[in-house]
Amino acid sequence: MNDIANFIGGRNVPPLSSAYLENVDPATGEVYGRVPASCPQDVDAATAAAAAAFPAWSATPASERSQILLGLADLIDENLELLARAESIDSGKPLSLARAVDIPRSAANFRHFATAILHISSEFHDFDGGGIPGGVPALNYTLRRPRGVAGLISPWNLPLYLFTWKIAPALATGNSVVAKPSEITPMTASLLADLCTQAGLPPGVLNIVHGTGPECGAAIVRHPDIPAVSFTGSTKVGQWIAQTAGPMFKRLSLELGGKNPLIVFEDADVPLAMETAMRAGFSNQGQICLCGSRILVHESLVEKFIADLTERARALRVGDPLDAPTQQGALSSRAHLEKVASLVNLARDLGGTIHCGGDRVAATSLPTRCRSGFFYQPTVISGLDPACPVEQEEIFGPVVTVQAFKDEAHAVALANGTKYGLAATLFTQNASRAHRVAARMEAGIVWVNCWMVRDLRTPFGGAKASGVGREGGMEAIRFFTEPKNICIAG
Repeated sequence: MNDIANFIGGRNVPPLSSAYLENVDPATGEVYGRVPASCPQDVDAATAAAAAAFPAWSATPASERSQILLGLADLIDENLELLARAESIDSGKPLSLARAVDIPRSAANFRHFATAILHISSEFHDFDGGGIPGGVPALNYTLRRPRGVAGLISPWNLPLYLFTWKIAPALATGNSVVAKPSEITPMTASLLADLCTQAGLPPGVLNIVHGTGPECGAAIVRHPDIPAVSFTGSTKVGQWIAQTAGPMFKRLSLELGGKNPLIVFEDADVPLAMETAMRAGFSNQGQICLCGSRILVHESLVEKFIADLTERARALRVGDPLDAPTQQGALSSRAHLEKVASLVNLARDLGGTIHCGGDRVAATSLPTRCRSGFFYQPTVISGLDPACPVEQEEIFGPVVTVQAFKDEAHAVALANGTKYGLAATLFTQNASRAHRVAARMEAGIVWVNCWMVRDLRTPFGGAKASGVGREGGMEAIRFFTEPKNICIAG
């Protein structure tokens, strides 16, 4: 049994209540460890440790903070195999994906912000006093100072990748941190705590508390000594956080759900669009907020596109996440498997055509150790009403739907026809159309002839019910710092 601990004040400590949650391997369905079921008192202890560490850490020169974080990035690289295996077992994703993308990207997050913090400029204005009654010449400049204790709550689908995406800019800008990983995928966060100690991060600068959202996460949101909260997760929880933290005047970043369109125009490079649709629809078993789960295809192409997509989806190798050939692993939990299955069953009841998949993976087709795991078949569906729940709500599984459109206006209407606005992807070889349609997408991120091409310097976030605030690059640095304007007259 592999028990993990909270990380508070630089030490691994058990939960104050001595209560634990089961940690389940989704590929086997078996319990392989325990996770602290932290209570508000654990969050109090973590916040106190972070508050005590903040003065010294915020006063540490940026160059020294940078060196510690760069050292941490190196340690992540050195422990890539350990971290990738832990993430695969925790989340059910293929080990090859964790090894090639998630863990290297986690190290890149620290490197990006560790170096970005060395190149920050501030605003300066030489005011001559003109145009304002009684105005006098003055020099105005803006300082940016860390906010204090940052509360960071990350999801289960990209456990270390998104955990470090929040932690790296918070620490780089001189904040101390109380962070909660998902209780479903806690292992890489626990391993990160050990690496932070090795890297020389001072005690209390990063504190990690494990537990459920209603107990541990809610305590972070409500805590009066945590002035900034960054959350990635469901829209429903994001709404609660906004309602709770808003009256407390906390700084909020809420990265929420997505129901992202992938549009294939009649002049598209169809082989490229097909290859991308497969990656965008089925990477990480469809458990990425940026997945292109709604595929919109021009009516002249749709019949063949569905046939080819179905053939490719059916050929995906589903199996043990730890096996090298595996392309599709397990869903994250039994509850999530049941959610995905229920939405596909609803699509069937609503008259949708299930071209492939549509059911759990038969146990007999899986390796012996995985026969009680949470596997679902890659699924392609067409023929649904665009207004139905299956087309409107986030499924977050290996399920894509296909709709035909008649013209550009129809494609834009379908693409924008949900409450979400996180990302959109479009394929066209017409540059004018690319610019025109991209500008009309109600989404924070628009990819043209590509998907998941990310520059860490660019803002990340969505519109509508996909959240508020932006992360990434300077947006993250602005979020974790408080501007102070200085005016010197004379």
